[in-house]
Amino acid sequence: MAANGMKKRKRYVAFSVSPEMTKESIIKGSKPFCQSDPPYIIQCAGGKAVIRCSPENKDDVIIMMKHVDPSSSPLITSGTLRKIRTLYPELKQDKK
Repeated sequence: MAANGMKKRKRYVAFSVSPEMTKESIIKGSKPFCQSDPPYIIQCAGGKAVIRCSPENKDDVIIMMKHVDPSSSPLITSGTLRKIRTLYPELKQDKK
């Protein structure tokens, strides 16, 4: 929790990525860029990826993804996964 007792806000950034990209390859490629506050890779499938970060780090995550996958491009930034998964149904996870 943040110092004032409120939860820290999060942002979810959806990217189009190369079809061969995997969650593991994004994690491996992001290590040199995000030592102190690494983003969390939610999902990478079907040429799309979703990464959670703080609002302050959003631009850094976009730059990092350009280094990890030069063909990547940001699609949308949202405060909720629901909105991203509504716009991009291929990112909906199967219920277990």
